[in-house]
Amino acid sequence: MPILTLTKPYTDQQLLDLIRKDDRGAFTELYNRYWDKTYTVALHRLDDEHEAEEVVQEVFLSIWQRRATLQLTHTVATYLAVAVKYKVINHLAKQYRRQLQHDELIITSPVVADSTADWLHEKELRQLLEKTISQLPEKCRIVFLLSRDENKTYAEIAAELNISQKTVEAHMSKALRELRETLGVSAPILAFILLNADRFL
Repeated sequence: MPILTLTKPYTDQQLLDLIRKDDRGAFTELYNRYWDKTYTVALHRLDDEHEAEEVVQEVFLSIWQRRATLQLTHTVATYLAVAVKYKVINHLAKQYRRQLQHDELIITSPVVADSTADWLHEKELRQLLEKTISQLPEKCRIVFLLSRDENKTYAEIAAELNISQKTVEAHMSKALRELRETLGVSAPILAFILLNADRFL
């Protein structure tokens, strides 16, 4: 099996071409080139180092397993960002389902699930979520809603409210802490609930 010997910088496309030819050295170079950035994205979304590492490993493993047929329509950086996003969502979805089962939030009969009970649980969760948000301190609530509902970055929120990014981060940390404590869920589960808030409407 060929192994890449780096004698000059290779472009991402050149590395992909070599990876399709089973070049482990090229794969290692691509892995090292994007590991930190990809891990940072996963860690930001999951807030757990072990889980972030697991997600990144799965993304790169998928690239290697699909190397022969892998065709990218965008840059490697864009592909990895999107791949991590969906891996995180899938990861949180699994955790969320396990949490629901553990807490017996999904009521089942011996034959079929009670969909009415499920809907009521989801409605109650949504109501509790919105009630908790409404009771946050005013500036804290505004910062949280700008982030959640308008998808603004911390820098954009800071500029709009004329406050520092550190202050924005402090408000977000307080809001998320209040939500976790009130809902009684872990950080990953809360992230999944917020990502899928529309389904509770």
